[in-house]
Amino acid sequence: MTVAVEVNRVTKKIKGMDVLHDITFSVDKGKIVGLVGPNGSGKTMLFRIIAGLVKPTSGQVSLFGETLHQTISFPRSVGIILEKPGFLEEYSGFNNLKFLADIQKKIGVEQIKEAMTQVGLDPEDKRKVSAYSLGMKQKLAIAQAIMEEPELILLDEPMNGLDETSVKVVYELISNQQSRGATILLTSHNKEDIETLCDEVYKIRSGKIERQ
Repeated sequence: MTVAVEVNRVTKKIKGMDVLHDITFSVDKGKIVGLVGPNGSGKTMLFRIIAGLVKPTSGQVSLFGETLHQTISFPRSVGIILEKPGFLEEYSGFNNLKFLADIQKKIGVEQIKEAMTQVGLDPEDKRKVSAYSLGMKQKLAIAQAIMEEPELILLDEPMNGLDETSVKVVYELISNQQSRGATILLTSHNKEDIETLCDEVYKIRSGKIERQ
């Protein structure tokens, strides 16, 4: 089994305090792993480190055999939702995704439209994102995380703001991403999300990790 994510003795200190302490775990390619724990336990910081957005104080992260900040600066193929989705509010949902897709030019208009349709958004909707509900913004965030079919997907509270019907749609979408071979890490405060989707679960408490 190929190891997709390897976190080795990662510690992150901020102002002398351990936000994460000596975190070690690995995720096999194609698995869905859940991270659970109270607010402030370090889950989002761990995602930031795995995404290459924050350097750990000590320890290292390897993705598909390449070490962050050594052989690569950022993951080669990653989709991310972190905390509150940030979009250019004066543009439509489609235009926001088009701007993002134009950075790497991996996908075209059809794939953007397909991702939006999959999460239940209308690609032809000309409304500005500022007029979107919380749930619509969350769906747009999920669409941007999956649209390029990345190898690694990091989903921090992906069900936030979604109604029951939309949650079921996202469950299916996440399962489909796994079926095509994606490796997925997700956090959720909802027990059902974790039990339904995850192959393995780790608990983070006060910056330390333990397997469930």
